[in-house]
Amino acid sequence: MLILASLRTRWVSLVGAFVAVALGVAVPAAALAGLASAVGAPERAPQRFASSPVVVLGRDTLTVEVRRGPSTAKVSKKLAHPHPVDNQLLTELRALGPVRLAADGRRDAVGVDAPVAAVRAVVGERASVLTGSARRLADPSAARDAEQLTSVVALLGTAAGVTGFVSVFVMASTFAFVIALRRRELGLLRMAGATPGQVRRLLLGEAGAVGLVASTAGCALGVRAAPWLVRALVEGGVAPSWFALRADVRWPYEVAFCVGVLVAPAGAWAAARRAGRVGPAEALREAAVDTGVLPWSRKLIGGLLLTAGLALLARSLWTDPADLLKRKTYTTQPMILITAVAALSPALVGPVVRLLVRLPGASGLLIRENTAASVRRTAAVAAPVLVTVALAGSLLGSAWTVTGAKAAEARERTRAQFVVTGERLKIPVASAVPGATVSASASTAVFVREDGTALVRSDARAVRDVRAFAEVTRLPVIAGDVRELDDRSIVVNEEWQRHTVGTWVRVWLGDGRAARLRIVAVLARGTGDNGAYVTAANAPGATVDRLEVRLTGGAVERARMLTELRASGGTVRSAEAWLAETYPEMGMWGGGSGAQTRLGLFVVLGISLVYAGISLASTLLMAMSARGGELRSLGLAGATRLQLLGVVAGEALVSVGVGAGLGAGVSAVNLAGLAGALEVLGAPVGVGVPWGVVGVCVGACAGIGVVAAGVGGAVAMSTRG
Repeated sequence: MLILASLRTRWVSLVGAFVAVALGVAVPAAALAGLASAVGAPERAPQRFASSPVVVLGRDTLTVEVRRGPSTAKVSKKLAHPHPVDNQLLTELRALGPVRLAADGRRDAVGVDAPVAAVRAVVGERASVLTGSARRLADPSAARDAEQLTSVVALLGTAAGVTGFVSVFVMASTFAFVIALRRRELGLLRMAGATPGQVRRLLLGEAGAVGLVASTAGCALGVRAAPWLVRALVEGGVAPSWFALRADVRWPYEVAFCVGVLVAPAGAWAAARRAGRVGPAEALREAAVDTGVLPWSRKLIGGLLLTAGLALLARSLWTDPADLLKRKTYTTQPMILITAVAALSPALVGPVVRLLVRLPGASGLLIRENTAASVRRTAAVAAPVLVTVALAGSLLGSAWTVTGAKAAEARERTRAQFVVTGERLKIPVASAVPGATVSASASTAVFVREDGTALVRSDARAVRDVRAFAEVTRLPVIAGDVRELDDRSIVVNEEWQRHTVGTWVRVWLGDGRAARLRIVAVLARGTGDNGAYVTAANAPGATVDRLEVRLTGGAVERARMLTELRASGGTVRSAEAWLAETYPEMGMWGGGSGAQTRLGLFVVLGISLVYAGISLASTLLMAMSARGGELRSLGLAGATRLQLLGVVAGEALVSVGVGAGLGAGVSAVNLAGLAGALEVLGAPVGVGVPWGVVGVCVGACAGIGVVAAGVGGAVAMSTRG
């Protein structure tokens, strides 16, 4: 009964926690529902050979035996150039029954109207035999759909994880501040005979009740949000056009509900445990003074997390700098440092305010001293801003830095003036235009078995004319000479296990054929785009998809060359235009291939910003409700209502600024680690800072803070007490 009475009395101070938990349930519920729909997507009916009971698919995988402990196992990788169904096999299949070819004439797969057992007996190991829903694998869209579903899983998994992280963070901050405001009440309960356990149970009971009701509301909201989320993914091009929410899936809502019920007590646990340990007299004595705001347990946890975050960053720089460039790493690793700085923020805000804040006049002095003295309030306001700014700076900054490094690396690799892209390009005769150099190349891949335990695929380019290629490119060679590339050699990068010039390596080519090639040049590892290079003879089945052209003549030669290039059947662009389209800027409204990554990052930041707004508003409204006597006393001392509102708004702005500064510090550490990784990898170093996005986040937090502080202050001054 005491818990219910307390909730009825203090429901206003718990509104922020309620909304945080409700959203913390709704967003993961919708994300997990989409995730379940992507993982358990219904099998699509075959389209290309829907009328054929059996489909024969040309060999499209490379299968190699590798070691697995004391035994061996077979692993497979998709070939860059799948084998077509050859004439001999086609003749044998026609002897079994009618054979259907694809409408476009391609022979990568054929449909057969014959008993499956007979087809398998004829085909043997030469190709794959598909029946039933597996015939879908012969559709050109099958691989693209699978890739899109993988993107959906990654996006929704990240959104659910970040939501859980921010939800617990906001809950812990909100309940800690709520309990700090109730120290006098708790002290009275202790003096009246309440045991520490009873105090803890009271506070945890309140949190559990909030979590139960908020989780119910969150599940109802999640049920409505899930279809909208799926439609947004489809319209945004992240998910396939046929992707839909599975109506039979219920477990995401059940999991989200259970997590929400547990999140509220978990967020309040540390504060409740700390409140239960304080004695009656101590609680009353400290009721109006912020001392002892950082207990040893919080110092220990914050110190350990800070050490762990910095150690992980240093370890990655030392052992595997390329790992810092991966999206999974720069999405999750900053959270350790964010949590560490947030845990230690009560010890940081006072010195930061006194050191950096200099405001004129009596109001400025009051703002500065109030903010520095009220450590709990300042830390509670700064914490959500810290999370939002740190996520914006670290996530978007890392993504922009990596994208910018890739673009700069590609810009340094080419000396071409024009680039033509397309499929099955016709190679113009360079001698027809004096001073023109045309390099034709094709996409391919090579496979290598490392340590006998892993089959590794490396994307590669197949070069037609090595001399012309050397003239139009400027590769980051650290050993050897690219001009020595021939039909018995290969150019690799430092990422390869064996990368010594003159060494012979056993590889499998893009069509699965084994070859033994000599390394003639080694490239810097870079951002991962410095792949291998072979000659066209080692890429059978690869068709020319890029022409790089360099001219030394004047306007006449340029016009003639452009005419020749337009006849190649591809898209002709200047090298600058090609680079801009291939490596687009990941700005707020930019397009290009980074759209899906940008969408995922903005979803995460949007969630964080919503939580920050909720936490800011609830914290400041609670704080103002407890400062009515203080504000009225200042009014009696001669301060005008406008001056008092200016003071509380100024305190909110300073607190937001402290959070933004701490978040910027976390971002700076993460981006410095990323810049160090680029330096170690030999890639162009340039840090991309999303100033616009960070500014929007800080501006939104400042606006919410000022409005909440102003409204709360006005209400507190109007209340008689």
